[in-house]
Amino acid sequence: MRMAGRLGCLVLGLSAGLGGCSGVNPLATAPIDPSSPVAGDVAALANHNKAFPTFAGIPAYPKDQRPLKAWGPAARQIERAGDQLVAATAPGTWTLTGTEAFAAETLRHAGPAFAAGESTTAETEAFARDQRKRATPPPPPKR
Repeated sequence: MRMAGRLGCLVLGLSAGLGGCSGVNPLATAPIDPSSPVAGDVAALANHNKAFPTFAGIPAYPKDQRPLKAWGPAARQIERAGDQLVAATAPGTWTLTGTEAFAAETLRHAGPAFAAGESTTAETEAFARDQRKRATPPPPPKR
């Protein structure tokens, strides 16, 4: 019996609340200030009966899209792949090994060996000597 009483109060409250809103259009009944710059637009919109959109106007789901039920599993698959990537690249999960062999293979593909050290061309040496003469040390710091 208590449940029926509560349900009755709920229905009565909802009907009273919704009944007070029916047929009320504040724009149609409120006075419009003629000095307002939008007075003409407000009056035209308030008195113009427009058809409201309905659910029938919602377009059908496109045929070239994945089905709605497939979005959730696809999102979970992406999250799992992200978790696997984070786990695979966590600190301490990989090391660099075989770097000597990699460097030797790269140098072999690069061509003839470059002799590290001083340049042997006279023109390069003259350029370097000239640049060393022109070089000036930076000014001392200001205190």
